[in-house]
Amino acid sequence: MEKKYMAEPYKIKMVEPIAVTTRAQREEAIRRAGYNTFLLDSEDVYIDLLTDSGTNAMSDNQWAGLMLGDEAYAGSKNFKNLRSAVQDLYGFKYVVPTHQGRGAENILSQILIRPGDYVPGNMYFTTTRAHQELNGATFRDVIIDEAHDSEAEHPFKGNVDLDKFQKLIDEVGPDRIPYISLAITVNMAGGQPVSMANIRAVSELAHSYGIKVIMDATRCAENACFIKHREPGYEDKSIREIIREQFSYADGCTMSGKKDGIVNIGGFLGLNDEDLYQKATSLVVVYEGMPSYGGMSGRDMEALARGLYEAADYNFLAHRLAQVEYLHDKLNRAGIPIVKPAGGHAVFIDARKFYPHIPQDQFPAQTLAAQLYLKSGVRSMERGIVSAGRDKQGNHHYPKLELVRLTIPRRVYTYAHLDVVAEAVIDLYKERDQVKGMRMVYEPPVLRFFTARFEPIE
Repeated sequence: MEKKYMAEPYKIKMVEPIAVTTRAQREEAIRRAGYNTFLLDSEDVYIDLLTDSGTNAMSDNQWAGLMLGDEAYAGSKNFKNLRSAVQDLYGFKYVVPTHQGRGAENILSQILIRPGDYVPGNMYFTTTRAHQELNGATFRDVIIDEAHDSEAEHPFKGNVDLDKFQKLIDEVGPDRIPYISLAITVNMAGGQPVSMANIRAVSELAHSYGIKVIMDATRCAENACFIKHREPGYEDKSIREIIREQFSYADGCTMSGKKDGIVNIGGFLGLNDEDLYQKATSLVVVYEGMPSYGGMSGRDMEALARGLYEAADYNFLAHRLAQVEYLHDKLNRAGIPIVKPAGGHAVFIDARKFYPHIPQDQFPAQTLAAQLYLKSGVRSMERGIVSAGRDKQGNHHYPKLELVRLTIPRRVYTYAHLDVVAEAVIDLYKERDQVKGMRMVYEPPVLRFFTARFEPIE
């Protein structure tokens, strides 16, 4: 019996036309973009699954909040509303607004990391690791092994392996580990969640050695919904109760409001330590703006404050996860190699298994993303060797997961759009043996996946 999926818990109030292009137009567009989907013009894209960051549809309540923007240079009432929302939902005493999540990562890395430090985490994220390394730290992956296996059906593949964490502590000493970076959910593992039991255990181990726990809160509401659905003892808890418990085990968080804040721009750094807060406010003035706006306008802070509450609504989250599961199930039934189980914000195709004949250093995920655009006008994102970058010796990192991310923006597309995506991927899989890899013809020194350029291997 075919599974039924939850209908949208909202109605459409405004529409935006999208481009319907020809194959010839797409061939010219992807060539101009150097076969990098990040460099495509939005006007050339039909269904945009590049990211869920800042691409979401705000509610009428959020749009109404924009009209109440207090654009004072200091002491904006909208900052007070944002601070109150974070304190209420997440429980942190101090809030430092930033223009987006990487602004918070930059400030956090500067105030906590010393050259020679190690920062463990449950799989790297691109900007997070870049800030850590730029400040002299070495990232160490301590996620469970199942996270690197696309076919493993673990319900909480984002969990930290406590033995790996302990081994690092024994190896370098707790004084060289300023904090553990705990992402909830884990983007690069396929949007996979972390269990509350694991969050609690990580906190106990870290704090027993005086190591701080800093959470990447970007998709914390999605993580809470997974806990409600998958972890015994939480099925009757509200999302807000679960969110609050998650952060009760942390010393701070970085947050990109462009995801679970359901806004187009904004973020913050949440802290409990007053001394760290004072250091952070000194740096936010240098890099972002006053401590009462941090790179955001008043109206953006108001929309974020309201969006954080909307993201903690169970009906919104249940539909959000259902959309991802819908696309995941359609591809899985067709035999497409994908990361299992379904994650929170995207479906991830295993490009190494999709194109087993293409070596990893010929960029199979980048190739698949380009081919998907050529086939259908659907824009997706590489999450493999290109995103992983190079080590300090200049060699490619070779991640075990070579993925293409089909990221679903919040409240933007319908199940019919996802049918188009699924059909295009399935058609490409039938033609997979005919495709060759690519070579990189331009590479920036940092975060190369944004602007690198490629060309097909003939």
